[in-house]
Amino acid sequence: MGTFGKISLAIAALSLLLGERMVNLSKRSLAFREVQKKHLPNCVTLKNLDHGSEDITIIGNGLAFISTGLKFPEIPTTNDYPGKIFTLDLQDPRLKPVELRMPRNFDLDLFNPHGISAYTDPSDNTVYLFVVNHPQYKTQVEVFKYVADTLSLVHLKTIKHELLHSVNDIVAVSRESFYATNDCYFSHALLKMLGMVLLLPWTNVVYYSPEEVKVVSEGYYMANGINMSPDKRHLYVADLFDHNVHVLERKEDNTVTSVKSVAVGSLSDNIEVDPGTGDLWVGCHTNARKLFMFDPKDPPGSEVIRIQNIHSDQPVVTQVYLDDGEVISGSSVAATYGRKLLIGSVFHKAVCCDLK
Repeated sequence: MGTFGKISLAIAALSLLLGERMVNLSKRSLAFREVQKKHLPNCVTLKNLDHGSEDITIIGNGLAFISTGLKFPEIPTTNDYPGKIFTLDLQDPRLKPVELRMPRNFDLDLFNPHGISAYTDPSDNTVYLFVVNHPQYKTQVEVFKYVADTLSLVHLKTIKHELLHSVNDIVAVSRESFYATNDCYFSHALLKMLGMVLLLPWTNVVYYSPEEVKVVSEGYYMANGINMSPDKRHLYVADLFDHNVHVLERKEDNTVTSVKSVAVGSLSDNIEVDPGTGDLWVGCHTNARKLFMFDPKDPPGSEVIRIQNIHSDQPVVTQVYLDDGEVISGSSVAATYGRKLLIGSVFHKAVCCDLK
């Protein structure tokens, strides 16, 4: 066979591979899914959160921490809006988000907050807030101390490591240690997009402490949200493109073993865990194509999934909320306190609803 023939065969093979990958991507991104509304009563839009509420976490007294202003080239956003952290007192019927004062020794111009996790020190009830930050689209983790009297954050440290190269979400296990998900194998923006198209199961979960940093779980298409069971024995990891939540068992050396996966039938993003019941609340995207190729006339929808009895032989997966994007577009997180459900989004807004 001549050189021209070999080139033709190579081009044909590449075309077949890319064609197969695009079909697979359409399937895994739920590109043709259309949704009907399934709303909850008394949903109100929260003020001051018109530029996203990508992650929300709630501590024991009903105080919610909310990250807003996430910016990435591949998502629609207001690029000149600064990243901020808000709190919301869910015991206050006014439901008024309050912006936290940031420290002077912190570069606010480059603050680009993503996943967050709050850790309450049992020895003195001090609250530490861990924030995934992407200054200039790089990745680092910021550790703050929350000061309730002044509604402010004190910056304690910035953590960078080569294994923490594309962190999406984080769950703190002590004042200085955490587990985090890398949602992409590559760190460069163009390679990230290529990795997403090829759907390579190369993303992972990393354990960090000052003493050691190590990959503890891998093989995810897009490791996304992560959280921990109330008894601290298990981790839960959302893989966006395999439509599953994975259950991992923690070991004494902070490694993990895979236990099971639970299908949610949607593109699962962040995970919050009810400390009383152990139920998982998952903010989901209904259609990744609509999310990344944003059209305001046909916006991405929002979905909230609840998983009960996840460690049993028959977990109960329930669709609690579904919207076509008219009320809230691109939901990324859902968190509960009492009979209230907070729903946050990547770049749109946040709403609070009554649970039936």
